[in-house]
Amino acid sequence: MVRKVTFTLDDQTVRRIDAAASRLNRPKSQIVREAVAEYHAHVGKLSESERLQKLEALDRLLPTVPIRSTKSVHREIADIRLARRAGGRRKS
Repeated sequence: MVRKVTFTLDDQTVRRIDAAASRLNRPKSQIVREAVAEYHAHVGKLSESERLQKLEALDRLLPTVPIRSTKSVHREIADIRLARRAGGRRKS
């Protein structure tokens, strides 16, 4: 289904659409459809610079995470649960 719609665009955007349509010898509506499809494909995805920024943050964070065994973590959780049932942790 094809629908006719009206949008308000700034002059620079209209010039870009006109230039792309002329350069590619395609209708303006096709230029807009392809541009929207391309934009939609990237919505919600990280840009390369955002991806690298997040990886750098992770690289800075990981060395600060204490490495403990699963057994140690489970033991601490069990101790906390036991202490809560008994009215709180004992103070040493």
